[in-house]
Amino acid sequence: MEQLYSMLSAIMGTDGLSRLFYMLFPLFLVFELPLTIMVLLGVLRWFTRRRSSVPKTSLYRPKVSCIITCYSEGMDVQTTLLSLCEQTYPGHIEMIPVVDGATVNQPTLSAVRRFNVDPLLYPRRHLRPIAKWQRGGRVSSLNAGLSHASGEIVMALDGDTSFDNNMVSAIVRNFEDPSVPAVAGSLRVRNVWGSWVTAMQALEYVLSIHMSKIGLAEWNLVNNVSGAFGAFRRSFLVKIGGWNTHTAEDLDLTLRIKSYFKRHDLRIPFEPEAIGHTDAPATLRQFLMQRLRWDGDLFFLYVRKHNHNINPDLLGWPTFLMILLSGFFFQLVLPFIIFIYTLLALFILPGKTLLFLFALIYLLYLLITMLLFGAMLSMVSDRPRQDVTLGLLVPVFPLFMLLIRCWSAVAMLNEMFRRGHEETSMAPWWVLKRATRF
Repeated sequence: MEQLYSMLSAIMGTDGLSRLFYMLFPLFLVFELPLTIMVLLGVLRWFTRRRSSVPKTSLYRPKVSCIITCYSEGMDVQTTLLSLCEQTYPGHIEMIPVVDGATVNQPTLSAVRRFNVDPLLYPRRHLRPIAKWQRGGRVSSLNAGLSHASGEIVMALDGDTSFDNNMVSAIVRNFEDPSVPAVAGSLRVRNVWGSWVTAMQALEYVLSIHMSKIGLAEWNLVNNVSGAFGAFRRSFLVKIGGWNTHTAEDLDLTLRIKSYFKRHDLRIPFEPEAIGHTDAPATLRQFLMQRLRWDGDLFFLYVRKHNHNINPDLLGWPTFLMILLSGFFFQLVLPFIIFIYTLLALFILPGKTLLFLFALIYLLYLLITMLLFGAMLSMVSDRPRQDVTLGLLVPVFPLFMLLIRCWSAVAMLNEMFRRGHEETSMAPWWVLKRATRF
């Protein structure tokens, strides 16, 4: 150890080592490591309970209404409908594809109309299409579907997402608990090896979304019910007024549900066996534009729209502290710290110090990624032969996450100064302009 310290001192000098310690320590150890440990402990707890539990047979088979938002999917929407018809769930499934802007969206409308549900081949499957002739956006489509839904459980699904055939059964069993108003489903990237961008997103989905939500759900701290794949108790959804306007309707609804947590002792589970498959952006430009909207929406929702709801009297202390840590700090503050930290290091530190510092940070994040990947393969993955190939991307993943976090800072600046959420393609401009401004 003394020889290592002497070597580092020769490279950087004593002051350089002190500066390195104070620059690295608060950024990594104080904030990121505890959250990673909490996720891993949650995953271990879930894995242990799953290995020791006895499977239960349930007679709970409520009618399920699947609201499928459609805009420009074309024939792909038939894949979504077919995957719902082929569910092993023995109860009734009501499929409600809502075609937004049907006047100009004739290919998708035609694909929905041509889809035939054979009652002999697919009993207890019912197709209830809705054509919205004027475009109103995703929230408008969801609320239109909700007004026609008759099922006790309502699912919000994307028109270009397909599902494993046990998805509905896995989701529904969570609603036997009356304290559950919503359940988060899992998403996998369907076009994994379409490009290096899709491959990196596939690894991000299984590590930062799938495994992270398993760990957080053990502490009732699921951060979001995905807009592409989420399930809700219809009675609760109707009582709180359905989906709300603006953008990022999934996080918006999740935060509104969480504002009832303390008063009604609620919880939002994550169901890892309910898996949907979606196509991720294939080019770097498409990916960055998607994250520009996603990350900008985070600032809009946390700071502008829901700042009055972020308090322990509504959320309860565990949820309140988790939103402060994961919502405000990790998603809003940390990207700016990393972005400014990187710029300062590039312009201030001498070459050898800079290389050593970046190498050390890279190795630390690589070690975390390897730990998470190993835990995912050994405890979480239901497709280990498919997922093991993602291990080839692990050495590059820390650099990809650095890109994402620096771009998050750009996205939030875009929201701060340009109100970027009003430029989203998720709804037409006249809908966004008529919404209440925050």
